[in-house]
Amino acid sequence: MPRRYIATDCGSTTTKAIMVEKKPEGWRLVARGEAPTTVEKPFEDVTIGVRNAIRELEEITGIRLLDENGNIIKMEEPTEKEGTNLYVSTSSAGGGLQMLVVGVVKNMTAESAARAALGAGAIVMEVISVDDGRKPYEKVELIRKLRPDMILLAGGVEGGTVKHVVELAELIAAADPKPRFGSTYKMPVIYAGNSAAREEIKRILGDKVALYIVDNIRPTLDTENLHPAREKIHDLFLEHVMQQAPGYAKLMEMVDAPIVPTPGAVGMLIERVARKEQIEVLGVDIGGATTDVFSVFRNSEGELVFNRTVSANLGMSYSISNVMVEAGIENVLRWVPFKISISDLKNRIRNKMIRPTTIPMTIESLIIEQAIAREALRLSLEQHKMFATELKGVQKGGDIARAIGGEEEQTLVNMMSLDLVIGSGGVLSHAPRRVQSALMMLDAFQPEGITRLAVDSIFMMPHLGVISTVDEEAAWEVFDRDCLIRLGTAIAPKVVAKEGKPILKAKVEYEDGRTEHVDLRFGQILRLDLPLGSKAKVYLEPARGVDVGAGRGRKMVAEVEGGVVGLIFDGRGRPIQIPQDEHERVRKLFEWFESLQVYPKLEKLAKYGVAA
Repeated sequence: MPRRYIATDCGSTTTKAIMVEKKPEGWRLVARGEAPTTVEKPFEDVTIGVRNAIRELEEITGIRLLDENGNIIKMEEPTEKEGTNLYVSTSSAGGGLQMLVVGVVKNMTAESAARAALGAGAIVMEVISVDDGRKPYEKVELIRKLRPDMILLAGGVEGGTVKHVVELAELIAAADPKPRFGSTYKMPVIYAGNSAAREEIKRILGDKVALYIVDNIRPTLDTENLHPAREKIHDLFLEHVMQQAPGYAKLMEMVDAPIVPTPGAVGMLIERVARKEQIEVLGVDIGGATTDVFSVFRNSEGELVFNRTVSANLGMSYSISNVMVEAGIENVLRWVPFKISISDLKNRIRNKMIRPTTIPMTIESLIIEQAIAREALRLSLEQHKMFATELKGVQKGGDIARAIGGEEEQTLVNMMSLDLVIGSGGVLSHAPRRVQSALMMLDAFQPEGITRLAVDSIFMMPHLGVISTVDEEAAWEVFDRDCLIRLGTAIAPKVVAKEGKPILKAKVEYEDGRTEHVDLRFGQILRLDLPLGSKAKVYLEPARGVDVGAGRGRKMVAEVEGGVVGLIFDGRGRPIQIPQDEHERVRKLFEWFESLQVYPKLEKLAKYGVAA
């Protein structure tokens, strides 16, 4: 008898369902269905969209999954034509989980609290701290205005001062905040600070809010304890936020495991990949309104550390004009391989914002959209780097005045030691050619040395993340076989040199015994065919001052994996050198895109001023 699981992801616009089954060769994806999310009027019941998505699975597979009353048919032993073992779900409908973080020191306890909230799958609306430069009345007004789903309050190491965190609690009490959903219950507030202040916090907030106390997020300056706060955030998400959203009480009765916020589920999966393979991973999910970046990098002790950030105003439809403003139109223009006026480029971007659901219909509009995607991804990674750091405040005295003036810390994000980049979201998962996805990630993230590239085939990472909470083996096998599309491997020497200067000699030994030699010059990008499932041994001999992972000028040997794109040698420098002169820029981009065969019929762009 087959073993079968169903998972849904209730997004803000679409509910996506997948069915996975245990086959003789292991767990595989069987079908995927989707339907509009029904959280808003006139339906106001999320389970309608869930059932519609599952009905699509029924139509595709011919397997009966819902009974006459619309209940999911669950069986210990499903038959070939009926039933499932279990049903699980994630959700970001209704705008996901929105939180306000309040902490004593902006770049210490407040940052640790933000890490806890982001790791639980929340969108952090605002961070308020003693040293954020706002006056007390401004903080009270802000707390009142935001209407988050819940508040996380943290501050003070164990045995330290309680004065500052008590002041923050008084601000929350004065604001008397109201939650976003439901006027019938009190605002949930989680206190995760100095335990010596607990009684005082209870006295100030006990009657005004629904107060929950967990272990201190930052018990000492050099330790972080995020797990208890994350667990409580997740519990309250289910108890309070989900209960208020239309139809979620019914959905919670349908599922066989707790509902997980969509970004939290993606984060779970990326963290599991890194820990299972003991590698450093960077994952990105670029949507219409926001871009989530997930990373697992080693800290100075060699431990793998998970981080997540949300760039709430960097997206490809609703937020596309914000990308243009934050990046600067010149930075978007530098990825466009034809001559176009700045006013024309701006108008095309604004048109996308006005009509967010449209997709590019011409080669020019596709190139422009992917140029903006590069900048959205680049900016999101920059924001992520600032957040993913070693603990701030370590090796300082406990004096708050000294901590407030803390210096900048080194980011954990190391592009040279990075092993794998996973891209997700429409612009990456649904690019017309896979090489376009590979090049967007190379251009935006600029990994150094040897890095594998992959994309999520049909955006099922949230589903597999929540399945992993009940069956890790099933989630991993489907992720490995059906979710991840391996694009290949990029070899990018870290160097800045003169155009045309030799920077790397490479010998590639294929599994069939063939060898190929590459002489890479600065400013070049080359692609070799290395099919999916195959490997090759590369012997790399960098020029003096050039680093490919072993140190400047040092030779190295490595095994590389193939993929649908193959093996890319990226000699464009780090950071990538794009000519300032318009004619030179167009020529150079045209050369790179032609070399990798990124766009079909690129010569048609000659009318824009490119010499074809």
